[in-house]
Amino acid sequence: PLASVAARCMAGVSLAEQGCTEERVPDFYSVKEVVFPFIKFPGVDPILGPEMRSTGEVMGIGRSFGGACARAMKGALQGFPVPGKAFLSVRDADKDSLPPLAEDLLGRGYSLVATDGTCQYLRAQGFGCEHVNKVMEGRPHIVDAIKNDEIHFIINTTEGRQAIADSFSIRREALQHNIPYTTTISRGWATLQAIEHEDNREVRSLQELHGGAST
Repeated sequence: PLASVAARCMAGVSLAEQGCTEERVPDFYSVKEVVFPFIKFPGVDPILGPEMRSTGEVMGIGRSFGGACARAMKGALQGFPVPGKAFLSVRDADKDSLPPLAEDLLGRGYSLVATDGTCQYLRAQGFGCEHVNKVMEGRPHIVDAIKNDEIHFIINTTEGRQAIADSFSIRREALQHNIPYTTTISRGWATLQAIEHEDNREVRSLQELHGGAST
């Protein structure tokens, strides 16, 4: 185990003396997920920043990245998106990453909903997309749709102080209504891969994972 190897290194025993001279790549994936307390604090913005906000963390282990993500999400008591409407609103720097993500969402039975800039981009790329107003553009807007349970998955990437402030109500309502919400494209992909393994209940011991090594 790495802990004992590290302890011996601290005591002056080199890696070579311990026979650890080659990288060992396990045949499984490990994903760490954090646990946040946002739901317990009304009015708090669930966006992340440089400060420590998590109250714990869990680890998911699986034969694939998606499987490990699914277990980590379950451990953190996070819900999985159900088929329905996926709301997309991304910053300009992320727009080129949207087409394959949109195609994957459509293939899983989602329909696409987006605010003006993202909607225009998706339509220009040949995707059918429903337009929805930003909050500042008047009702009915995206927060109304969230409150009415019309949205089932949210991918919203922002940058800049004003954009972050403008999207606060989206994040808060998503949290209140337990709608899966991601603020990065990469996390959106991870969530979609996790959906494929939502019902996987395979159990493997630590000894099996580490080839029978003592843990």
